[in-house]
Amino acid sequence: MDNQYNYYDQNNADYQYGGTQRHAGGNGEKPGKKMPKTLAVIGLALLFGVVSSVTFMTSNVIGSRILGLNDSSRSSSDDSRTVNGNSASLSQTSSVVTSDVSSVVEKVMPSIVSITNMSVEEVQNFFGGVSEQKSESAGTGIIISQSDTELLIVTNNHVIQGSDTLTVTFNDGTSLGANIKGSDSEYDVAVIAVPLDSISDETMNSISVATLGDSTTLKVGEPAIAIGNALGYGQSVTTGVISALNRSASETDGETGEATEDSDAKLIQTDAAINPGNSGGALVNANGEVIGINSSKLVGETVEGVGYAIPISDVSDLIQNLMNQETKTKVAENEQGVIGITGMSVPTEYSQQLNMPSGVYVSEVTSGGGADKAGMTRGCVITAINGTTVDGMDALQEQLQYYAAGDTVTLTVQIPQPDGEYEENTVDVTLTSRQ
Repeated sequence: MDNQYNYYDQNNADYQYGGTQRHAGGNGEKPGKKMPKTLAVIGLALLFGVVSSVTFMTSNVIGSRILGLNDSSRSSSDDSRTVNGNSASLSQTSSVVTSDVSSVVEKVMPSIVSITNMSVEEVQNFFGGVSEQKSESAGTGIIISQSDTELLIVTNNHVIQGSDTLTVTFNDGTSLGANIKGSDSEYDVAVIAVPLDSISDETMNSISVATLGDSTTLKVGEPAIAIGNALGYGQSVTTGVISALNRSASETDGETGEATEDSDAKLIQTDAAINPGNSGGALVNANGEVIGINSSKLVGETVEGVGYAIPISDVSDLIQNLMNQETKTKVAENEQGVIGITGMSVPTEYSQQLNMPSGVYVSEVTSGGGADKAGMTRGCVITAINGTTVDGMDALQEQLQYYAAGDTVTLTVQIPQPDGEYEENTVDVTLTSRQ
């Protein structure tokens, strides 16, 4: 069968076509070999490709060895990459930092307690009648000391405010009643006490006293661990960092709609989650030392990861003072004493605009009453009773529940001066019975 393809025989330099052989020098042409144009183009293309490949490979070698480009030996964890020569560098790392705080939590948790506040409120119904309604709220406390007769726990003032009964639950699940030692509404701090004779040996062996740190040495960015009774479900742990220092935070009064400052202390801001129930709990550092008392969380549709704690060093002297106060127990309502005044809470706008101190403004002194006999006059402002700060009439009435008629209390009063300023003084008032 005849060959149907053309090909070039390099050995004989002859063209083959249809099985018939033709010599290149036939028909009187000059003998010699002549390459077709198609094969010449293919040959030139091959030659160009080889030259281009060699040139490309040479440039890669020069770039890698001389200029340091495309260094395949560089690992993915290089610390820096040069940009525009040596003018700048970008720090990079592929390492991942993980923190295990379980050992810190194990150390601190025995000193953290849950606090349940049971209160009774008078509620007016639709028909104008008044009925009593029980309410329950949850918070956290930190065991800070132990006296000969009591276990002392610090918490927020708003955690124990308005309480009829306080219940403390320890790390082992034991729940016991507690009494108030003292409280300060300005700094939102309170100290409560559990009698030692009510605590079993087993529970005493399972709890510990917290170690207090130094909040004045804190640095922004250092680790922070929040421990508390979040949402009233029991103790839980959240972690974060110190986001900022010396912050001021405010919340809105639900009744008046006015902005009120949470605490006179400059607060620690952290992104460790602080939720309802965490109030009064511990903010600790990496060494397990208490650096703050968790107080509140700034909430809003656009706010995330902003919580506050009271710096422990700012209130250590106050806590010491509250610890040394006499433990308070409520007196039966018909036995409670009264000061002998008519008063009202100093409105926030008056306090801010007129430079009036926060407390109870005395609008009238009852003739023959304890205040009258002690020399109190109309216009003064009561700011504390027996060392416990009162920021309004509700706070004063709550404190008077612990004193019977015939008891003598020391009132801190601010007396107005002709120049518009106020001068602080203390008066001893013997309470009288209710009429």
